[in-house]
Amino acid sequence: MALKLPSETLKVVQITPNTNSNISLGKYGTFHANHLIGRPYHLTFELVEDPIEKGNTSLRLVPAAELYEHFKAENATPEESVNGGPGVEYEVVNAEGKVVMRTNQHIVDNAASQRLSNEEIEALKQGETSSGRNIIAKILESHSALDKKTSYALAKYTLRKTRKFMRRFTVLPLDVPLLTSWMVNEKDGGRIMDIREEMLAQICSWANVYCDDTLSLEQNPGNAPLSNSNRWLVIDETGGLIIAAMAERMGILYPQMTIGNSQKSDEVSRELAIPHEQILQTNALNQSSMSIIAQESAMSATTNSITLIHPNPQPNLSLLTYFGYEAGNPDARHPLHTNLRTLSWLQLLHPEEDSAYQEPEGIPEQELAIMKSSKKGTYYRKRRRWQRTKSIVDDTRAGNFAGLIVASVMAPATVLHHVVPLLQGGTQVVVYSPTIEPLTKLVDCYSKLRRTAYQNAENPQVPSGEFPVNPLLLLAPTIYTARTRPWQVLPGRTHPKMTARGGAEGYVFVATRVLPLEAKVDPRGTYQKRKADISNSAQTPSGEAMDLDDG
Repeated sequence: MALKLPSETLKVVQITPNTNSNISLGKYGTFHANHLIGRPYHLTFELVEDPIEKGNTSLRLVPAAELYEHFKAENATPEESVNGGPGVEYEVVNAEGKVVMRTNQHIVDNAASQRLSNEEIEALKQGETSSGRNIIAKILESHSALDKKTSYALAKYTLRKTRKFMRRFTVLPLDVPLLTSWMVNEKDGGRIMDIREEMLAQICSWANVYCDDTLSLEQNPGNAPLSNSNRWLVIDETGGLIIAAMAERMGILYPQMTIGNSQKSDEVSRELAIPHEQILQTNALNQSSMSIIAQESAMSATTNSITLIHPNPQPNLSLLTYFGYEAGNPDARHPLHTNLRTLSWLQLLHPEEDSAYQEPEGIPEQELAIMKSSKKGTYYRKRRRWQRTKSIVDDTRAGNFAGLIVASVMAPATVLHHVVPLLQGGTQVVVYSPTIEPLTKLVDCYSKLRRTAYQNAENPQVPSGEFPVNPLLLLAPTIYTARTRPWQVLPGRTHPKMTARGGAEGYVFVATRVLPLEAKVDPRGTYQKRKADISNSAQTPSGEAMDLDDG
């Protein structure tokens, strides 16, 4: 989950029940993690001192009326900001001489306006027990120029002090858009190739990612090619952010909540009075069998699955840990354990050179019977790993995928040359790049002129300098971009926010996979072009030629 602090920053935390752990919010304080378990999301809490146990902090739910009361002053109209007290100088009037609004032109807001010193404010913070409200009230009371501020300035000043001293936070669920915003604005945006929330949504929309788990392995017993299997091919170098966005749309991102088996077994054992030693032995056998089943079921989905091609020995899926999936030690109950399939570029292009694709040497049944259990387990693990790797590589090389998404620092043409032939006809190809230059080169590779030159060539070689890719495989290449720019929308103060983050703009290449005809198509029949008779071009209505020189 994510905790939104008064300073508009996010703190991502993981809470484990019954661990007696604390969550630190820095200068705002610390509280027990168990206080948030069982509470709904999107609620705002205050940290208050426990009146019973001194030194401990408890949480108070902030009502909606109290939470949004400052918006009334912040959204005040210009007429409401007029204060007609004596001695006030007005500078904004209309044509009739009526006062419209006063300004802060003659107000000097410096340190001398605040009568409280830093030492006194720190002393108030040390003895504060009311979640910062008393500090804010003291600061407003000690400001010498507070009565000269307009309603706008007063609301802005109060909001700034509230964000600084109020000990509040809002609990938010950590989903893909929130994780994207947190990575771009507060963490390292280059780690995810500067993909923003709106660009990530555009990628999934153009790729037509959806959930379709109706076709299962039982409905396809003959291992026939799956024509509408909803299998997606991905090259993701954003730490797993693209895969997380796709898995969220496909319904396989979040683990299913189940009741713990250990709690059930404890209740059954108390009812039947089973000895404790027998319970431990049974649990050990169950865990061993569950681990074997988990190894056999890993990456076994044939529909509603994602196939990831990565350049390294192991894929970089670090961002999936925020959703309960660890690539090094995956949980068998997580949907991605079966629906996410990974292989390297070496396994895709040259599987015979990969050691994991080579079948291990078989051992006769007679030798297996007399082998030690540890060596026997090692042998079976190697066999299962080889069978899983071979199945993934063979299925990927067979193709028939429902779409392709590429987010990589490699040259797009070198990537598409190998993976576009693996797609079905009519599917979408989406390539993301932080800059537009690689995508413009890619559009030129699939342009109409390039296709014409390829068709007229006698023996075109692909890849080559003239044809990096086969230009007949993709149709209608287009480049898109999208960026939402935040605006401040207030009465009389509507303008773009000046503190928006810059960074890469981000562009998306979109094209449609087509299946070109192998044979050359020539038109049949004869067609004779009619030539215009110049001598009869200037005729009078009666059929006589007009003398142009005589008029």
